[in-house]
Amino acid sequence: MKQDTPEITGSLKTKVSFRFYAELNDFLRKDRRQVIFTYYYHGPVTVKEAIENLGVPHSAVDLILVNGDPVGFDQHLTENDFISVYPVFELLDISSISKVRKGSLRQIRFIVDCHLGRLAKNLRIMGFDTLYRNNYEDEEIRFLSRLQNRIILTKDKGLLMARNVNRGYYIRAIDPREQTKEVIRKFDLYGQINPLSRCLICNHKLIKLPPGAIPPDVTDNDGKPFTEFFRCYNCDKFFWKGSHYKHMIEEIIRYVQP
Repeated sequence: MKQDTPEITGSLKTKVSFRFYAELNDFLRKDRRQVIFTYYYHGPVTVKEAIENLGVPHSAVDLILVNGDPVGFDQHLTENDFISVYPVFELLDISSISKVRKGSLRQIRFIVDCHLGRLAKNLRIMGFDTLYRNNYEDEEIRFLSRLQNRIILTKDKGLLMARNVNRGYYIRAIDPREQTKEVIRKFDLYGQINPLSRCLICNHKLIKLPPGAIPPDVTDNDGKPFTEFFRCYNCDKFFWKGSHYKHMIEEIIRYVQP
């Protein structure tokens, strides 16, 4: 027999109402999605504890309203509160009203978990600052996210549940192409795509070489030398606008199409 809140049992329960919006509903039980539902608890309980008890990572939350007023994660629930919970607003700066965030998230930098290597490469192709290593430990990802103010991209909900995670997004799509389109759409990155600006190997910025520094022995299929070269001074790799560049642009066009 299904209970309204199986996490809470016993007597002397306190009742509040919740409503989650947009993609936060993906974390909820089906009967709690896109509707107002009742939540019972034994106090004292903070808003953050209740939200994560319902299965929603706090790092996916940007705004919480209790009875219409913005509150922080440490707000304690009281009898008959009505709690509205909103996801991260990447298209709007709500730092003036949100008690959850300390500032806007418009400076977009990512760190990607070990299961999303192709997504990381795609983001670098488009010029986005993206840390990735296939042997990152969870705590290392969390540490770098805090240290460098990076958004964690992951398919591991548990990674986003930790207390010390502030910025994270749970990837829904399975296919890397769809994952890339999901990230572009979610963070409104259409106008920030800048191909051949980051090293695909190490993520450092590429430097355009002056004409005198261009290697003379690199030519196209017709034997003509290329005129634009870029160098990564971190891993000492060279990049140029050859046939691979054309394929890269074609791939990016596919990602930004609806």
